[in-house]
Amino acid sequence: MTTTRRVKTAVAAAGISSFALLYAPQPVLPQLAAQYHLDPGGAALAVSVATGALAIAVLPIAALSEVVGRRPVILTSVVASVVFGLLLPLMPTYPALLVLRALQGVAIAGFPGVAAAYLAERLGRAGVAAAVGAMIAGNTIGGMLGRLASGFTAGPLGWRGALYVVAGVGAVCSAITVVTLPPGTDRGHVRLKAVATGLVTGLRRPVLLTQYAVALLAMGSFVALYNAAGFRLTGDPLNLSPAIASLVFLAYATGSVSSAAAGRLVARVGRRRALIGALLLTATGAALTLPDSLPLVIAGFLVLTCAFFAAHAVANGWAAAEAPEEARGQVGGMYTATYYLGSSVGGAAGAWVYGHAGWPWLIALVAVWLLLAAAAVGAGTRVRVARRELVNAG
Repeated sequence: MTTTRRVKTAVAAAGISSFALLYAPQPVLPQLAAQYHLDPGGAALAVSVATGALAIAVLPIAALSEVVGRRPVILTSVVASVVFGLLLPLMPTYPALLVLRALQGVAIAGFPGVAAAYLAERLGRAGVAAAVGAMIAGNTIGGMLGRLASGFTAGPLGWRGALYVVAGVGAVCSAITVVTLPPGTDRGHVRLKAVATGLVTGLRRPVLLTQYAVALLAMGSFVALYNAAGFRLTGDPLNLSPAIASLVFLAYATGSVSSAAAGRLVARVGRRRALIGALLLTATGAALTLPDSLPLVIAGFLVLTCAFFAAHAVANGWAAAEAPEEARGQVGGMYTATYYLGSSVGGAAGAWVYGHAGWPWLIALVAVWLLLAAAAVGAGTRVRVARRELVNAG
């Protein structure tokens, strides 16, 4: 197996494990709400505390990877997240479950916060767009697989048994990563001052700030919709069973295709047009789910999922390509932090809006977020063009 293939295999397996574990509770949120007498917003904390902890931890862990190397951080991440996944169903109370989910979020942070920088160093600037697309495709498969496994087994096994099944999937994938992940490039002697300088650099460039805004707003919209999807599909008037409702996560298959194809889209129309178009298409897909028609709801989730993952692949690849060499880890960490901050805050806020105001108001909320993200891309690229013109004029 060539080095490139080993890298792609390892990060794909790590992505499957990490994202299956991260979002495994999402399909069983209605069961958690029923057992612990929670509203949709309270149940959604089972997802939001993990993604929030990930967002908080990802920058320190990315900085640590600058010192100790990317590979040790990635391997520690995939192994520890599986251990927490195996312990999760043993928690006796909902608060205890939330505490362990927070710890699991911290553990998972080591993979998404470091993986893009690892790929850039191993495969070079020219290959990073396709490599990031392949990584996100693996992440998408993991998210879909974990949700489907959890949703389908919750009926016969209960939500605790369903989480055990997903932890087993994560254990197999993490073993593949441990065996196949090649060493990273030599980091040399990196001082913490240099790490801090790289972080400041990553916060100064408007084009990078734009990608952080896209990560925050688009991911918040996406998770808000999927956190509420189980309640909408199993409640009136659709009244699907939990197993059938979990089939909505098959829409993730479109995301794996669109994220892998994002590099070709960028080559054809450019990053700016590709990203704005994907964000607007995500909003269109969300609007399709408004009528109480199962075919339209399904079509809407297919469209919004496909478009969201294309937007994520373009924004993530754009950030990685624009990151200065001395700040790759910090830029990757900032992107991931804002991405999962959006997941945590946006997912919880969206579930609260759905529980108190209904699906149409949730769609209105995410439409505003997505339009703001598209406006940020337009504004950020205009600033960059204006600066170039000033430099050329000087």
